[in-house]
Amino acid sequence: MTAPKNSSTSSQADFTPGRQAADASQPMQQMFGAWLDAWSRLAEPLRAAAQQAQPRPDMSAAFAFPFTMPARREWPAAGGAGLPFAGLFGQGGAAPLAGMALPVAAVPPEKLRQLQADYARESAELFRQATSAELVAPELKDRRFSAEAWKASPAHAFTAAWYLLNARYLHALADAVETDPKTRERIRFAVQQWTAATAPSNFLALNPEAQKNLLETQGESLRQGLSNLLADLQRGKISQTDESQFVVGKNLANTEGAVVFENALMQLIQYKPVTPSVYERPLLIVPPCINKFYILDLQPENSLVAHALASGHQVFLISWRNADASIAGATWDDYMNDGVLAALDAVQQISAREQVNALGFCVGGTMLATALAVLAARGQHPVASMTLLTAMLDFSDTGVLDVFVDEAHVQMREQTIGGKNGAAPGLMHGVEFANTFSFLRPNDLVWNYVVDNYLKGRTPAPFDLLYWNSDSTNLPGPMYAWYLRHTYLENRLREPDALTVCGEPVDLARIDVPTFIYGSRDDHIVPWQTAYASTSLLTGPLRFVLGASGHIAGVINPPAKNKRSYWTFDSPDAKELPEHAQDWLEAATEHPGSWWPEWIDWLDQYGGRKTKPRAALGSARFPVIEAAPGRYVLERS
Repeated sequence: MTAPKNSSTSSQADFTPGRQAADASQPMQQMFGAWLDAWSRLAEPLRAAAQQAQPRPDMSAAFAFPFTMPARREWPAAGGAGLPFAGLFGQGGAAPLAGMALPVAAVPPEKLRQLQADYARESAELFRQATSAELVAPELKDRRFSAEAWKASPAHAFTAAWYLLNARYLHALADAVETDPKTRERIRFAVQQWTAATAPSNFLALNPEAQKNLLETQGESLRQGLSNLLADLQRGKISQTDESQFVVGKNLANTEGAVVFENALMQLIQYKPVTPSVYERPLLIVPPCINKFYILDLQPENSLVAHALASGHQVFLISWRNADASIAGATWDDYMNDGVLAALDAVQQISAREQVNALGFCVGGTMLATALAVLAARGQHPVASMTLLTAMLDFSDTGVLDVFVDEAHVQMREQTIGGKNGAAPGLMHGVEFANTFSFLRPNDLVWNYVVDNYLKGRTPAPFDLLYWNSDSTNLPGPMYAWYLRHTYLENRLREPDALTVCGEPVDLARIDVPTFIYGSRDDHIVPWQTAYASTSLLTGPLRFVLGASGHIAGVINPPAKNKRSYWTFDSPDAKELPEHAQDWLEAATEHPGSWWPEWIDWLDQYGGRKTKPRAALGSARFPVIEAAPGRYVLERS
């Protein structure tokens, strides 16, 4: 199908809007025709395959996509004889792929034909609007094109509309692919990145807002944008907030306290009680080691640490060190022994209590549960309760992060930074984590700032959460490689005694303590269903709470702001929750506001009796080293 071309018989210039639109549309219609022809040719091998009734492997070979992150499998034939893409590598070129199988993906012919027909119909309608005598800008249902400048310029509006049409059908094509789940998600992820990057709003020549700003500032916006770009190139990441407005220890992480213990991996902070009486059992918080701890202590009005203190709890917290070459060889066992276990022991001694309460957030929850399982194997039970916030114990569904993890990737990390086969260990740099997490939401956390910072020359607004997000942390390579293999890749933590940590077999069922588990409904890093899966691995009384929003915003939801909502389910037997997450949700009750008071009410039960707080922080054996937040958190990657 090719759109008809307009022609003109007049020898004089015609400046009417309809004539201008018709003349301008000729090359666009030619491109449109070529596009549809390409789609038609794309379907021919699939139609032929369907007509010959070949088995599916033969059909899909006609429409296959090789990927560079293959699953590890044995080839049916050695030496590359059976490789469908052996010719791409030349003679003997299959050697690097020995032992691996490239996944195959195919779009069923019927689905492809339907997509082609729908695409042709919508494209024709869009071109009809673009070439009509009364040129009216199309409606753009996308916030990237919501500014008045897009509506005021039909040329820019139709550019955006054409982009949205193509992006929508690229996503539909990715959804139509038939292949294994991991490959499908990788295709979807690649399409998401491509469509996000190619939006016309990302280019000065196609963005009327940026052009308007350029004229109004007489070029100053472009100069400032280039300056912003050069600064970010030096930093190695895109600025998401005005970092000059924040200082850790001044207007971030400024809850009063002191470092009372430290070693090469962490500092232990004890916070000053703020109530006349406190619960005798202190709370130890284990934050994720891939980020700085102060996400839990941003500013007084949104600090979970401050909220727990105001509720009468004594609070201790681990501040993980930003890894450098001196600890590049640290292992997962080191993070257990010198991290969680050392902190637990110090808190017990300082508080003079046999049991404490413990909270683990994200990876910190995985680390806390592992450490408690190690202690349980030794017959030790130092905690009265455990809280897990957006933490994974069962890695069956790891959300969008699964697209990055397979045998080839893990082997690469083991061999480059993991110290495998005698190689020197290295670091997993925090900027890699930061960039990866940003590209999970490319429109919001990448291209939005490309447009504002570089095309419009603006300085991003101060935002404490995004400042924390940019303050990334390095990890020792061996520790990180172990974590990748045994959790994300092999999911062995959920299997009783499948892992040995610190010389002990790990069985999560041995952690027989009351546990509060929190998941965020829109979490793309720890899907809430995965957080819920922990309920089937633990044996103590369980309380599961679901909060609105995502991985961070769902957790950091202070009551004073009265935002969002959360869900609870009151089970007659605290040890028996519905087997499936969806069944739990259908039976749950929604409540407005923050889930923090729900957690505090639960935690109070395990705090013990009330007592007068001690006059000084630390103890004779654990004297104050320095004021909170300590120096480890100040080290930048």
